[in-house]
Amino acid sequence: MTGLIGRVSPQTLRLVALFMALLATVLFFSTQIDGYLSARMFSRISTSAAVVLPIAVGQAIVIMTRNIDLSSGSILGVVAYVTGQTLSSMPDLHPVLVVCLAMGIGAAAGAINGLIAAYGRVPSIIVTLGTLALFRSFLVEYSGAATITTASLPTWLVDLPQKSLFSVGALEVRVTVVLALGACIVVGLALSRLRAARRFLAVGSNPDAAQMAGINAPRVVFLAFVISGALAGLSGFIFLAKFGNITVVAGLGFELKAIAAVVVGGVSIMGGSGTILGVLMGAVLVDTIDNSLTRWELVSEFWRDALLGMLIMVAVTLDTLASRSLARLRGTSGGPQ
Repeated sequence: MTGLIGRVSPQTLRLVALFMALLATVLFFSTQIDGYLSARMFSRISTSAAVVLPIAVGQAIVIMTRNIDLSSGSILGVVAYVTGQTLSSMPDLHPVLVVCLAMGIGAAAGAINGLIAAYGRVPSIIVTLGTLALFRSFLVEYSGAATITTASLPTWLVDLPQKSLFSVGALEVRVTVVLALGACIVVGLALSRLRAARRFLAVGSNPDAAQMAGINAPRVVFLAFVISGALAGLSGFIFLAKFGNITVVAGLGFELKAIAAVVVGGVSIMGGSGTILGVLMGAVLVDTIDNSLTRWELVSEFWRDALLGMLIMVAVTLDTLASRSLARLRGTSGGPQ
């Protein structure tokens, strides 16, 4: 048995554990909530996860470089509001240009984080804690506490969350879900196929060794924050389409959901390892739990937020313990160290 475990990669074990956890979650809530296993619940969870997934993928790239982005929820809120206001005044703007605008605003915000963290050599947790408040304050001042309403948005955007690209039996796959999955697939393929993209993992594994190997570590970290901001911008666009009514608290707490999805998905908080498939499964698991608890109505909103924090702590603890145990098993079985 130890020899078999020694030949299985840690990432494979994490993915199997994630699948089992997701299956157990679905089975449990199906016994507690009437009509849980329905097309309507699938649509509710998938469209909700579509908002979290891009921002979680961006967060994963930053964490892979041994950094963290606490400002991603605020970036989402700024992008959702500014994009909504732009569409209110220019409703004929092409949808592709709107998505590019949202991602461009997010990338600009991410560049601010990247410049200070990578080239200013300020710890990313300090940088993004500051920009979390800065971006949110900008939104409050910029909006004047006014609300973007569904009535002011073009029809194509209001109808977008209900549009389906295809159906699998009674299950309809929405456009916003495909958009989020598309971003996830592109980043996942890049990390696994492109040598340049694997530099994110190299820098996170050992920044000094990466620098000695000729990798420009500050540039890689800067790019990670720009990508994170751009993907937070994409989440901002999907958030705008899903909810329509945007206030100054838009995106509040989404950085916590993104971090939970990332660490639950098996991305090491110490950097250097993780997969986008794991992030996808982590996002689905986190949102399944969140939506299920909302429908269950036996747990308050406070405890739902507390549960996300507990998930992060448990995931990090289990990741550390599993890595140590796997290393001991591989040493015992004579596997590669």
